[in-house]
Amino acid sequence: MSGGVLNEAYERFHRTGPEWGEDQLTNHGPMAVEVLVRRGRADSVDRWVRSYLDRLDELPSRTADITDADWAEALGDGRRIGDWTTYFSRALRERPWREVLATWWARLLPGIVAGTTHGVIRVGHVVRALLAGAENPATLDELAHGLAFWAARSRPVPPAGPPAGRLSPQGALDTIPRIPDQRGNVAGRFGQLPSLRGWGAAVAGLSPAATPDEVLTRLADLVAAATLGYLAYGHGQPVLLVHTATAPNAVLHTLPALPRELWAPSLNAIWTTTAAIHSAYAPPESAPRSALPTPPSGSGAVAEVLDRAVAHADEHVIKFTDTAAEVYTRTGHPDALAAALRAAGLIPPAP
Repeated sequence: MSGGVLNEAYERFHRTGPEWGEDQLTNHGPMAVEVLVRRGRADSVDRWVRSYLDRLDELPSRTADITDADWAEALGDGRRIGDWTTYFSRALRERPWREVLATWWARLLPGIVAGTTHGVIRVGHVVRALLAGAENPATLDELAHGLAFWAARSRPVPPAGPPAGRLSPQGALDTIPRIPDQRGNVAGRFGQLPSLRGWGAAVAGLSPAATPDEVLTRLADLVAAATLGYLAYGHGQPVLLVHTATAPNAVLHTLPALPRELWAPSLNAIWTTTAAIHSAYAPPESAPRSALPTPPSGSGAVAEVLDRAVAHADEHVIKFTDTAAEVYTRTGHPDALAAALRAAGLIPPAP
């Protein structure tokens, strides 16, 4: 990782909050720049950051201290983002980052829906940088900001039993029923899941992971299934549905930094969350094949779709293309790259 460029970008974003505007949209800046630097596009970072910063709000100020004795009372309180940021900044100065991450991953996992999964995604991106050797004050501050956002916006995973079936992630995702009314916000849509016929059985249909290695395999297969699913269903909600792939990918890349006893619970939580987003936003009918893009081929295919994503400049397209490129590299499936182009076609380019 190019520490200088990434660190400077992180420092600029740390003066801003994790949300912006009246609709409390998520600040994707730190996530997107991590992709740009890791993918060898560091020369695009400064221009992209300058453009993106214009829309953001300042970091919310502190209201009161959060302590080890009363943190549970502040969990899920979006008014205390500033307090949570101070808490995690202090914790990461006093203890090794892996220790802080492991402690808080276990506490935050039940609320992994936080920020429509942007909390865990932001944490996943900075953990990738840390695991690549970029451990310094800027990356540790970014971990503090990511954990703070997750804690302040903690939202429970929709209720469902753990995996207990025989289906692959692709097979299980194909069985997920759709909520009857795909309108409104996330809370309203997810609120329909407990009474949705077939919801619990479909979530339980995934084959459980018996070993840590199987957890990694299930997660990788889930990321692939969701990426290919975006190609078919992304038109239902082009922005929200990218998270069916990018959220489990964030978990996949964070697991090496966590104790292995947390791996299976992490798979279960993100699988249920992915299934919930799919149920709430994926339309019943897939797009006709004739409407889907043809991906590039050959040795330069990945570079081509990444270049298109950088030129497009939307933060969701950049992050999803990164995930889709990983799926293509891992599986060789050309539809992964087609999904990246589909996202770029459905989501308007950045101003």
